[in-house]
Amino acid sequence: RSFHGNTRLLTSQIVSYYESINQCKKEPPEYFNFASDVLDEWARLEKVGLKPANPAFWWVSDGGEEVKWSFEELGSLSRKAANVLSEACGLQRGDRVIAVLPRVPEWWLLSVACMRAGIVFMPGTSQLTAKDISYRLQASKAKCIITSDTLAPAVESVLPGSQFLESKLIVGRGSRDGWLNLKELL
Repeated sequence: RSFHGNTRLLTSQIVSYYESINQCKKEPPEYFNFASDVLDEWARLEKVGLKPANPAFWWVSDGGEEVKWSFEELGSLSRKAANVLSEACGLQRGDRVIAVLPRVPEWWLLSVACMRAGIVFMPGTSQLTAKDISYRLQASKAKCIITSDTLAPAVESVLPGSQFLESKLIVGRGSRDGWLNLKELL
């Protein structure tokens, strides 16, 4: 009800927003890639001293372990991860990847790497059941699945029925037969 009482304020905000778009002096790009157009630009601005050095990514585990990446480090790592996805996993622009991972630093790294390479990143929670994973693999026609070494056994139980899957990538220190290891490939 309070929303309807403030229509004049809302209308003026919307009009102001569209006027600001119309007055933009720079044309929107035909193609936009967040990783290269934004993150790489922020890294460049930090490098030349035009932007204060702040972490682009700061992760703290339940046990207090910290991972901090600058914009330059995130850019470099995401380029390496994009190469892993393109070369080792054989993925191309438009291919789909399912990630069944807890929220570890590699989750964000792979998300940015997929943006950079034009690969469709489909995140899945670590609470997915085998039936959920199987459905997502078939419905999406994903060519790659990424998971942690602890979740790999549950994921493996549904892989025989997946006709589109071409590569399997594991995040963590462990190794499994038939799986590529992200840390080793980076």
